[in-house]
Amino acid sequence: MGEDRTSTQVVVVGAGPVGLMLAGELRLAGADVVVLEKLTTPTTESRASTLHARTMEILDSRGLLEPLGAVPNERGGHFGGIPLDLTLPGRHPGQWKVLQTRLEELLGRWAQDLGADVRRGHELTGLTVTGDHAEAEVRLPDGTTAFFRALCIVGCDGEDSTVRNLGGFDFPGADATRDMLRADVAGIDIPNRRFERLEGGLAIAARRPDGVTRVMVHEFGALPRTAQPGFADVAETWKRVTGEDIGAGTPLWVNSFGDASRQAARYRDHRLFLAGDAAHQQMPIGGQALNLGLQDAVNLGWKLAAQVQRRGPDGLLDSYHSERHAVGQRVLSNIRAQALLLLGPAEVEPVRQVLAELAAGSENVRAHLAGMISGLDIRHDVGPGRHPLLGRRLPHADITTAGPAAGSTATGSTAALLRGGRGVLLLLPGDEARREALRTLAAPWSDLVRTVTATSVSEDLAAPGTGALLVRPDGHVVWADTGDTELTTALNRWFGQPSRAAGAPAAHRAPAPARAPVAPTAQIPARIPAQTPVQTPAPAKKKRRTDMSRLTGKTALVTGSSRGMGRATALRLAQEGALVAVHYTANREAAEEVVALIEKDGGRAFTVRAELGVPGDVHELFLGLESGLRERTGTTDLDILVNNAGVMGGVKPEDTTPETFDRLFAVNAKAPFFLVQRALRNMPDGGRIINITSGLTRCANPDEIAYAMTKGAVDQLALHFAKYLGPRNITINSVAPGITRNDNPVFGIPEAVEQMAQLSAFNRVGEPEDVADVVAFLATDEARWITGSFVDATGGTLLG
Repeated sequence: MGEDRTSTQVVVVGAGPVGLMLAGELRLAGADVVVLEKLTTPTTESRASTLHARTMEILDSRGLLEPLGAVPNERGGHFGGIPLDLTLPGRHPGQWKVLQTRLEELLGRWAQDLGADVRRGHELTGLTVTGDHAEAEVRLPDGTTAFFRALCIVGCDGEDSTVRNLGGFDFPGADATRDMLRADVAGIDIPNRRFERLEGGLAIAARRPDGVTRVMVHEFGALPRTAQPGFADVAETWKRVTGEDIGAGTPLWVNSFGDASRQAARYRDHRLFLAGDAAHQQMPIGGQALNLGLQDAVNLGWKLAAQVQRRGPDGLLDSYHSERHAVGQRVLSNIRAQALLLLGPAEVEPVRQVLAELAAGSENVRAHLAGMISGLDIRHDVGPGRHPLLGRRLPHADITTAGPAAGSTATGSTAALLRGGRGVLLLLPGDEARREALRTLAAPWSDLVRTVTATSVSEDLAAPGTGALLVRPDGHVVWADTGDTELTTALNRWFGQPSRAAGAPAAHRAPAPARAPVAPTAQIPARIPAQTPVQTPAPAKKKRRTDMSRLTGKTALVTGSSRGMGRATALRLAQEGALVAVHYTANREAAEEVVALIEKDGGRAFTVRAELGVPGDVHELFLGLESGLRERTGTTDLDILVNNAGVMGGVKPEDTTPETFDRLFAVNAKAPFFLVQRALRNMPDGGRIINITSGLTRCANPDEIAYAMTKGAVDQLALHFAKYLGPRNITINSVAPGITRNDNPVFGIPEAVEQMAQLSAFNRVGEPEDVADVVAFLATDEARWITGSFVDATGGTLLG
C-alpha cells in the first residue's frame, strides 16, 4: 500500500457541478482539496438545465454570473405541471436556463483557478477510515492503484454514490414506481409541449435555439424499466402517447429517470460526508435537484474548511447535516407531490384543478410554492432571536459602503460583500457609537469576518431597529443587533475562538491558549454521533450544562411543560440546544415564564396550547406546533416528542366513577397514542419519543389503580411501537418517575417529605431535574441503542 500515496486535507469524489462547487468553496476558504473523477473527460450530457433564484444569488456572491454570460430567464415555472409565477423579491427572479455542461465548465475553471487539484480517470474502489485520517483507494487510467489520504472525504458522486455505498450510509426511501423517458433529438419538427397530459400519458417537447428538441414522455400505467432505454423506446412511446413519429430524428443522448425518493439518514459519518445526489435521490422535476446539490456544497464548504484547518468551533460540522437534511427532506416531499400531479392517473385531475385555482387566486399560496421551489424561503435554526432575517439568506440589495480613505464610498450589492468567502459583519446606518463598539468586538475575528460599514442601503435590506447583521460565508444571517444575544456569542458559535487578541495587529497575531496547535484528531474525533457533544466536567448538583450542543438543530415538543417535570424537561432540552415547544392547557403565564427562562439562558422556545383528552386535541396541538416550527425553522420537522402531560387519580377503587376512569385514560393513554401517531408524520428518521409513565406500574398503591392502569398502557405503547419504528431508527422509551417534588401541598410538610424520602435508595424525594436529565439523555444520539425500554427513574424505590 505504499506504491503511490497523495496527502491532502479534503478529497472530493465526483467532478460534476456539486463536486466542483464544493472544491471551489474549500479553496476559497483556504483548504487543500483533490477532486477524483472516474470519467476521463467531462460529460457532454446536460441532464439538468435550470437554475433557480437562490442558486443564481449564490453564483453572484462568488462573482460567477459575469463569466456565465447572458442566459435565458423565465419568470414562469410550474408546480407539478401547473403553471406558476416564480417571481419573488430579489435580483434573480424566476428560473434561468443553463445547460449542465456549461455550468460544469464554469465551475471547473473557477475551482482550478483557485487551486483545486482535479484528477480525471480516477475511480474510487475502496475507503478506509481511521482515528486520524480517511483514505481513498483509487484505480488510475492505466489500471494501477493509488491511495489518497485526507482528513475528510466527501461523496459528490451522484445517486449511485460509491462513497455512500462503501461508507455504509443508510439510504432509506422508496424505489421508483413510474419513470419518464428523455432524449435530445436533432432533425425533428414537432410542436412545443409544456407538461401536456394526454389520454395515454404526459408529453413535453422544447426546441432549443440550436434546433435540438428535448422530448420527455411518460406512458400512464407503464412500469419503470430495469435498463436504460434506446431511442427506439423513446420514439415508440412518444408515438403511442402523442401520435407523432419522431423515429427519423437523430438522438444526441437518451436516458430515463424514475420517481424513486431516497435520502441518506445522515449526511455525515465521522470523516465521510455526502452532498448532492449522493445524499438524496429524487425525480428531477422542476430543476430542483441540481440546485439542491449546489446549495449543499455551499453550506458544507466553509464549515469543512474551518474544521480541517483546526479552527472550526464544536458542532459546526454537525450543522451541515441538521440544516441540509431538513431542506432536502422538504424538497423531496414537494417533488413527490409534483410527481403525483404530473404522472398520476385521471383521478388526480380534481386535485390539479383545485391547486391551480389556489395558485392563481391566492398570492400567499403562489408565494409559498415559489419560495419552496426557488430556495428563497430557506430558514436555518441559527440560535436565539426573533429578527425576521435570522437564519434566512441576506437579501441581495444595493448598498453604499464607506471606503478605506476618509470620506470615500463605494456602491455595489450585498452579493459582492461575500465574494471573498468570509463572513461579514454588516453595520447598517445608525448610531456611530454603537457601530464602533461592534467593530471593536469583531476585531479579533478580522481574518474570518469582514466588517463593512454601510452609509445607505436600498429598501430590500431596510429593517427598522436593526443596527447590524452577522452573515455566514454561505450568505445566511446568524445574528442581528436587536439585543437578543451578544455578538461575541454568535461569532464564537459560527467562527470559533478568535485568531488574535482584541486590539492586536493582524500582522502580529497572538493565538489564544485554546487555539494552541493540536493534532487533527482533536477536531475530528475517531467516532462521533451526528450531533457532537462538547465535553464538560460533570455538573454539580442542580447546576445544568449549557453547552447547547448535543441537540443543536433539533426540535422538541414537551407536553404539560408549564410546570413540574415537564417544565424541567423543557429547560433541560433547551440547554442542550433544542428548539422547544412548551405545551400547556390553561396556565399561559406559566408557559410563557418557561419560554422566558429558556431565552434568557440563550435557548429557543415557544408556547403551544391545547387541552388533551378532548375531541380534536391532537389536531389543535399540531396546528399551533407546526405554525411555530415553520415560523422559526422553515419546516415542520419534529425530532423529539416527550409525552409528559397527565392527570393523577387519587381516588379509591370504590369511589372511581366511569367519568373519572374515562378522563384518566383519555389524557394519560389515548392522547399519547394519537400524539405519537400524528408526530410520526413530522418526525425524521432517527427521531426520539419519550413517554413519562410511573413507578406505580411496578408497585402497588390501591388509591391509584385506575391511574396505574393508564400508565401501564403507556408502557405497552413504547414496547410495541419500538418494534414498529425500528426500521426508521426512531427510538421510543418509557421513563418511570417515583415520588417527585411538585406543587402538591404535601411537599411543604417536612414530616411527610421525610417519610416519602425513606422509600428511595438515596433517602430523598426526587427532583424534577432528576427526571429531566434522564429524558435529555434518551433524546440524544448517545441513547440510539435503547428502545422499547422501561427506564426506572424512581431513585431506587422499586428495589424493595
